[in-house]
Amino acid sequence: MIRTLAAVLLAAFSAAAFAQAPASPPVRIRGTVQSLDGQILTVKARNGETMKVKLADNFVVMGITKAGVDDIASGKFIGTTTVGQRGGSLVAEEVHIFPENMRGTGEGHYDWDLRPDSKMTNANVANVVKMANDRVMSVKYKGGEKQILVTPKTAVVSYTPSSRSELKPGAPVFVNAQRQPDGTLAAPRVNVGLHGQVPPM
Repeated sequence: MIRTLAAVLLAAFSAAAFAQAPASPPVRIRGTVQSLDGQILTVKARNGETMKVKLADNFVVMGITKAGVDDIASGKFIGTTTVGQRGGSLVAEEVHIFPENMRGTGEGHYDWDLRPDSKMTNANVANVVKMANDRVMSVKYKGGEKQILVTPKTAVVSYTPSSRSELKPGAPVFVNAQRQPDGTLAAPRVNVGLHGQVPPM
């Protein structure tokens, strides 16, 4: 009986440890499309590397279009890459405005790799205060909140549903891929810049 109980507890502990094991870190690909062959997307990354990504059978294409600072409003769910601080607020390099059906995507505040020491904050906009040529956003996410400064230099974009036809050679893309056990890359979604807009994230 004791051995049986010990075995059950060990199995339960092992399962819990496995469930809590961290997934491999995402591989963020910024570059331009070389080709799309079936479900295999080939991207020429900014560093010159050619990368192949296996897209999910039902992969989603989201178009990235230029938006304006006036499109950032209370109640919107946004993502923003920040670098450094000014006057107690994080300074936004870019703000991307999510559509309602993407609310909650990547929620939180964490390290990012756009630039050295950059952070990503995906959160709900509580309010926006105008200060001269700038805006100060108060954003809230599960477990915290931040003040973020949006300046005239901040790139502001929004998402719009798109199609695989936009993944043509030369199209600028951002792909948040995951490394698979066999070393290949996979992704469920591709963000593609439309009308000359390069995904700024």
